[in-house]
Amino acid sequence: MPNTSRSQGQLYEAAAEKYLIGCGLTIIERNFLAKGGELDLIMRDGPTIVFVEVRYRNSQAYGHAAETVTRSKIKKLIKAANVWLLKNGLSIYSTDFRFDLIAIHKQGEQIEWIKNAITEG
Repeated sequence: MPNTSRSQGQLYEAAAEKYLIGCGLTIIERNFLAKGGELDLIMRDGPTIVFVEVRYRNSQAYGHAAETVTRSKIKKLIKAANVWLLKNGLSIYSTDFRFDLIAIHKQGEQIEWIKNAITEG
């Protein structure tokens, strides 16, 4: 398989999923596409729906992987999550959910889980 950004992204998303499953979360859906946005992983942490954004950097020379999540990206994630919730008959008002970030560094050697990393602020 060629080392494309997409195939590399899929490898890191799989590593993030495996890590989170090891932490007790369960997978609901992968790579949910909505007009204007994509959710890398949708998982369950007890009663909470967790929308997971996976970011990776080979080096921190240009900043932390978490710093690559822009305001524009946050808006797209929130919009996609709202679409997913509606599609599944859930309401943003009565569903317990959060946005987490998995930051992967040094070609997968370091995984950092940041809960509630993304807010609508």
